[in-house]
Amino acid sequence: MWKYIKPEELTNNPFEMIGKDWMLVTAGNKEQCNTMTASWGGLGIMWGKQVAFVFVRPQRYTKEFIDKEERFTLTFFSKEYKKELGYLGKVSGRDENKIEKANLTVSYENEVPYFEEANIVLVCKKLYHQYLEEQCFIGTENVEKWYPDKDFHMMYVVEIEDVLIKTNS
Repeated sequence: MWKYIKPEELTNNPFEMIGKDWMLVTAGNKEQCNTMTASWGGLGIMWGKQVAFVFVRPQRYTKEFIDKEERFTLTFFSKEYKKELGYLGKVSGRDENKIEKANLTVSYENEVPYFEEANIVLVCKKLYHQYLEEQCFIGTENVEKWYPDKDFHMMYVVEIEDVLIKTNS
């Protein structure tokens, strides 16, 4: 069962949620959706709104779904799902039905896909997107380390519209 809370009521540490435990970025519709594991991003305030920042490489199949839809979800899981999240980050939905193989259940919140197995769901509306640009980096170490192929991430700034928390009842 799910309970709605306000974004400011989240008590989880975003550094652990995103960087350590990872999240799934999921987009699409009831006909087709795709997901990817992400460990880069953040939560904060921008333009007077509660937002998330998400970064997606251009070659990721999920990016096609994100770009087609107005909304997508960020879902967070308990540690017992780390293996599934690792798998979903390595395999492309272009090649197989990776959601089915990971044994996850897709549900929808106002037509936006998320996973029943998650503990936290952020329903997000796109506000802004832009590719990271090489000339904007201060120094070259991050370009050399993270972008040897010059496949710079697309940054999405998204408004957090809804937060669903799994309850025990």
